[in-house]
Amino acid sequence: MAGGDCGRMFRLQIPPGRRQNLAAEWNAAVVVAHNRPVLDGPQGRIALRSKGIVVPKVMITKIIPVAFCALLVAAPGQGADAVVLRIKADQVAAHVSPMLYGLMTEEINFSYDGGLYAEMVRNRSFKDDPKEPVHWQLVQEQGGTGTMSLDPGQPFNDAIPTSLKLAVTQAGGRQRVGIANEGFWGIPVKPNTRYRASFYAKAEGFAGPLRIAIVSNDGATVHASAQAPRVTGSWKKYEAILATGQAKPSAENRLVISAGSAGTVWFSMVSLFPPTWNNRPNGNRKDIMQILADMKPAFLRFPGGNYVEGRTIATRFDWKKTIGDISERPGHMNDAWRYWSSDGMGLLEFLEWCEDLHMEPVLAVYAGYSLAGERVAPGADLEPFVEDAIDEIEYATGGAGTTWGARRAKDGHPAPFKLEYVEVGNEDQFDRQTGSYEGRFAQFFDAIKAKYPKLNVVTTARVSGRNSDVLDEHYYRRSEDEMASHAHDYDTRDRAGQKVFVGEWATRVGAPTPNMSGALGDAAWMTGLERNSDLVIMESYAPLFVNVNKGGMQWPTDLIGFDALGSYGSPAYYAQQMFSLHHGDVVLPVTAQGVPTREWQPPAPGGRRGAPGTPTPPPQPAPPPQQVPTLFFDATRDSQAGTIYLKLVNRAGTPQPVRVEISGLSAVEAHGQAITLSASAPDDTNSITEPTKIVPMTTNVEGLGANFTRTFPPYSITVLQMKGK
Repeated sequence: MAGGDCGRMFRLQIPPGRRQNLAAEWNAAVVVAHNRPVLDGPQGRIALRSKGIVVPKVMITKIIPVAFCALLVAAPGQGADAVVLRIKADQVAAHVSPMLYGLMTEEINFSYDGGLYAEMVRNRSFKDDPKEPVHWQLVQEQGGTGTMSLDPGQPFNDAIPTSLKLAVTQAGGRQRVGIANEGFWGIPVKPNTRYRASFYAKAEGFAGPLRIAIVSNDGATVHASAQAPRVTGSWKKYEAILATGQAKPSAENRLVISAGSAGTVWFSMVSLFPPTWNNRPNGNRKDIMQILADMKPAFLRFPGGNYVEGRTIATRFDWKKTIGDISERPGHMNDAWRYWSSDGMGLLEFLEWCEDLHMEPVLAVYAGYSLAGERVAPGADLEPFVEDAIDEIEYATGGAGTTWGARRAKDGHPAPFKLEYVEVGNEDQFDRQTGSYEGRFAQFFDAIKAKYPKLNVVTTARVSGRNSDVLDEHYYRRSEDEMASHAHDYDTRDRAGQKVFVGEWATRVGAPTPNMSGALGDAAWMTGLERNSDLVIMESYAPLFVNVNKGGMQWPTDLIGFDALGSYGSPAYYAQQMFSLHHGDVVLPVTAQGVPTREWQPPAPGGRRGAPGTPTPPPQPAPPPQQVPTLFFDATRDSQAGTIYLKLVNRAGTPQPVRVEISGLSAVEAHGQAITLSASAPDDTNSITEPTKIVPMTTNVEGLGANFTRTFPPYSITVLQMKGK
């Protein structure tokens, strides 16, 4: 059966004497061996091959709907006690890619600024709005008076050509005047914590001191404070440690810098950092990094996503403007998702993120196409962008004797980073100009391979002119059933072509993060990815992050949620974690008998464009209903330790007994472990207020062996670990 045959229409011409017992007679078994499905029935054999269908005693013509997919073999409504799985533990269907489970990231939903990137001050360089100092307020206490305004006449440097001017006209005694930053939906305070504050300032008619403090929004509580004793007439950096005591955790606070006497002070690059992962000065939030570390991801694809392209060429991720000291980074408008990016999360920070979590970088380079349709013609016009990508690779991998390797060393990281994958562009199938990506990709491919022949070059759309190493495919499904219906898409994909990176995908059910239904769809899909990981060598859910505050989300259904104080993993996150942590290195052939199904109405086909404002093709008529399994599974084995990992997804609302028969081993130990993620209803979910409502539970199990029956809970994802001998 060809890859597209799953779910196609067939007419069964059945002899009259056999029509009444169709479900009983054709209670078939699926043998998945080297990803070539074979269905065995009691009255003959249905062999599904990529170039035809051979059916003794039953003739098939493609007209009316009877779906035959790998594993979709039981009649609808079949009893729940009929499922049998047969695992051939002494055979290898495929090898599991060591890079299979990873992360994809871009600046969306305030993923970095206001998210993973630990900077707590919003609009720290006063560039978010050219007219107003947004997210800053004037503070006037006890009768003090003054004004606050942007002042382009007092630029900080070429990258930050404006400053914030505080003119204090009346202050003294208890009177204070200052500036206050509201943070990203608050300045979070935690007890017994040391915060690193810094800012640049210069003054006229004012010598100091300045007080810097974390203060509650109502002004009643000063959680921590320090002083800059003297301010000079030229730009200078001031730093302080703000240490809290037994403070109650809260986000209803501001960072306040205030003066107690009259004069004028100009500010730039006001910053506040909490403790960061690995204590990096320009680092990441510890809580969110821990959630990621708990997945043990193999790779990180960065910096996007639509974020790498921008809506225009001018607003692309221009990596050379994201390196060096943060005070020298101009930032840019992230117009793909319509908010300002400080570029505090720059190229080096992405690479250090990989280093901190022991991930391999998958570097996406700008390929000459932006979301609003701006493109660069292949040839001389494109060459500067190609050279820019070569420089970017050198910054990551070059020795200290190279131009850009030396710059990386100057930026604080002398050692080169490991890099094996470079992706050219993002979703370039949306470039509708004939031959545009074909030509652009060829120019990048040739240049990269000429200098870095061992690099794997990833294409974002199919090309014919060059043999790319990997194809990045993206799939966003609108329901659990829709995602589950595609779980076998790769079972019969031709292995002779390029490898596949499923670089963005999600079951888009639930907001701001997916609910249990989304997790069930995801897990069904991942059984297919893992089963076919000789072909699908990498996968990453998208989007990765969402700030759950009002105004923080541009794209619903995101893997990990957070606000200023806390963070949490969705049920879909835990599904990813379970798959990532529990698998072997070889895929085992599995026979399935009696898999139950339910009817699903596929939606009308329609296009998808990621960024706001981009056109979507008009809808088309809905296709006929399909039968989709409610049970999905795959099995892998650790060839060294002998552990068998059986993953089983029960999407039904009832418990599902499954008989497991394992052949090819001398014995299977009676005791093992079950890691189970389950919910009482498909719309159950985690949230910022209930972060652990649905989490995996690990239990010891007995009664295992070469033949056993186990009942799997409704709405559940289970990894059953068994030791074979």
